[in-house]
Amino acid sequence: MQNLLTRISNLEKKSNFEAKMMRDVPDPEVLKSSLLEFTKYFYKLRTGREFIVRRGQNRTSFIDQVVPVLESSIRHDESAHRLAIRCPPRYGKTEIFINYICWALANYPDSSFIYVSYNWESAVKNTKTIRRIVNLPEYKQLFGLELVGDSRASDNFEFNTGGAIVGVGAEGTITGRGAGIPDVECFGGAIIIDDIHKPSEVTSEKYRQRIKSWWFETLASRVNNPKLTPILAIGQALHEDDLIENLTQGMDVKPWTPLIIPALDTAGNALMPDLHTSEMLLKMKEKMPYEFASQYQQNPVPAGGGLFKKDWFSPLLDSIPDNITHTFITADTAETDKTYNDPTVFSFWGLYKTKVGEYETDTYALHWLDCVEIWIEPKDLQDEFLSFYNACMRFAVKPGMIAIEKKSTGVTLVSVLKTIPGLRIMEIERTKASGSKASRFIEMQQYIASYRVTLHTGSKHANMCVEHMGKITANDSHRHDDIADTCYDAVKLALIDGTVTQFTDRKNSVRKIEGYQAFTKKSFESWKD
Repeated sequence: MQNLLTRISNLEKKSNFEAKMMRDVPDPEVLKSSLLEFTKYFYKLRTGREFIVRRGQNRTSFIDQVVPVLESSIRHDESAHRLAIRCPPRYGKTEIFINYICWALANYPDSSFIYVSYNWESAVKNTKTIRRIVNLPEYKQLFGLELVGDSRASDNFEFNTGGAIVGVGAEGTITGRGAGIPDVECFGGAIIIDDIHKPSEVTSEKYRQRIKSWWFETLASRVNNPKLTPILAIGQALHEDDLIENLTQGMDVKPWTPLIIPALDTAGNALMPDLHTSEMLLKMKEKMPYEFASQYQQNPVPAGGGLFKKDWFSPLLDSIPDNITHTFITADTAETDKTYNDPTVFSFWGLYKTKVGEYETDTYALHWLDCVEIWIEPKDLQDEFLSFYNACMRFAVKPGMIAIEKKSTGVTLVSVLKTIPGLRIMEIERTKASGSKASRFIEMQQYIASYRVTLHTGSKHANMCVEHMGKITANDSHRHDDIADTCYDAVKLALIDGTVTQFTDRKNSVRKIEGYQAFTKKSFESWKD
């Protein structure tokens, strides 16, 4: 009898729960007619938070610009057949695209989608969220879609209605799958491209070419209905030669419609002031001009444009800072004495805290104490380096570290120098994880723009270094960048990672020797004589 009463009680609870859920669930036709209402409802179910449409003063919000064009894509609007949306990072683009796929499936349950991101991990993270949404009880109840029982993967799953979703990373394989439905006149799915390029690699010409080749050889052919299946791309304008820029400029056989959404408009109004105020964006424009122009304004600096303005090194200091605490050397070696090839470069650096008046701040800066650019044979490398090192040892603060790029001639030099007692050697290894050369220079840009790399008047190397840095471009169109390489290593070790202060012996800080304060630029230039 007790078991029967328990069963009756459970059935009543289930009935009450279902009745309550039915009262709380909105009209499915309302959700199917509005991507925004759909997103608001399922975002709250999934996260427990309200979906907020962030609006700036005198600006149409990001959501209000994107939602109408996405809605038009399932109606076969010609302007949304090939769509390229350019927008800043972290402004909600992935969230709206994830919900777009779920919303489109609610309208057309047999639709098939391919979701593309710059790598498989990023793609599967987002397709996993799509799976979570369509697996919610409310979604099943409203729209009748259910995952097929054996569809357990997060990057490849199907529905009882015939619909399907595949997630893939750029340059990945897509075997036997396509987007859209052949030989139908209604919407049947789409290819979604969400950040096709990885920011840390897009400055590499070889990488961009691989992505473009993958588009032509693999992705572009994965539409089952070329006439009606849309391809929708969203992401930052990272480079003027990236895939989406080429597509909108006519590389594809079909025309693309661009939708450009800058973080800051021409009147100075911020798109999402609660995320980035106008003041913050203007500061970013000053300190990180390349990243601001490309990632936030969707207008990459022209490829030949210099990354470092010469006036970021001006005015030159009247003398060497008197509060240098650490010094070190960075080296970039080459293999030839032919001047049309890359040179060997040695740079000597001093680390100090900037001052406001007579008072030190907590901000570190680098002073470029010396630099030589030479073309020599490998056999002469050791002698030339030791000559430079001996000159640096005459400075009041002795160099506590020597950082040398790990490559053929650099490895040889390191092996020789390690036999000399007292020399502290650090090998700099360039790997894929450290990014392309241009991405490293872009990382350094904000430190140069903040006047945290200084030189002094009258020094023999100042003009050479400033002229060299002014020629460095975002697409490697400059001839040599070896001086800039030694500068990047110094900025990375001293200002970004703080390795210099950890690596060097703190006992080798400024020696209170007589005449240090009088160690002027004039005596500095004669220290090697």
